[in-house]
Amino acid sequence: MNAALAAFVEGPESYDFAVHHAGVATEHLLKAYLAGIHPALIVDGRHFDSLLHATGLGSHAGPLAKIKTIGLVEAHERVVKLLPRKIPIDRKALEPLADARNGVAHSAIHDSSQAEAVFTVCLRLADPVLEELKVDPKSYWGPYLVLHGKLVDEQVRQERVAAEALLVKARSVFEQRFGHMSRKEREVVLAAITSQPMITMSKEVPTECPACGSQGWVAGEVNVQGIGDHASVYLVPYAFHCAACDLEVGTKLLRHFGDLDYDMHLLDEDPYDYLSDEPPVDEDVYRGR
Repeated sequence: MNAALAAFVEGPESYDFAVHHAGVATEHLLKAYLAGIHPALIVDGRHFDSLLHATGLGSHAGPLAKIKTIGLVEAHERVVKLLPRKIPIDRKALEPLADARNGVAHSAIHDSSQAEAVFTVCLRLADPVLEELKVDPKSYWGPYLVLHGKLVDEQVRQERVAAEALLVKARSVFEQRFGHMSRKEREVVLAAITSQPMITMSKEVPTECPACGSQGWVAGEVNVQGIGDHASVYLVPYAFHCAACDLEVGTKLLRHFGDLDYDMHLLDEDPYDYLSDEPPVDEDVYRGR
């Protein structure tokens, strides 16, 4: 990462070197977190020899030098699964970094105008992983800590502006569509068009739209927290859509919309519907007592 930032500050003529090294550094950082849990989490599960090495059975496998590990995108997916509320970069937001890294590595081509965006993704992805690894940010970023802060702050500012623009546009759309209706007419129409989820991916839960107050839908991944009788089901949001005002919010901006970004406790869901294990058997019931 130090080499990547050193190249970045040299200007556009060094951006190819910078984005390539930033991609490699980020991939290694993600893998460091995964390997810290268990080495098997960074190997290609389809390659048995690699699994043998990762599980301490390397004496039954080929040379360690031929081990096959996952790439940046899959490493990111695995870390997001393990840290669903801490990684602010989803797969779509990761694309500039992955594309730049692969473009330079495989064809010596990348979009230099995206260099700053690439680094911002890299920095925001690295920070929560460094926290999990208990690595001191000052020691990791070194002389580039101030640059890191400015890049992240500028990205956050741009996101806040973008979030406010979405709200203004959505409120305008809502007024154009329903401003001329009586309250009763509006309620009937809104009940009809907002009653069904719109994103149609994974689990969706109805919630109030922050722009127009109508019923919108939050989509997310289901996460079971706790063990046994204390287990509860939560929705970890990644997107929101409102059919009434057309407000659409993706993972990148969701954190700027307050309650939309918090885990939602799904009180009516059974944790065992989302686990591979069967619920514990009551012996008295099992024996017909």
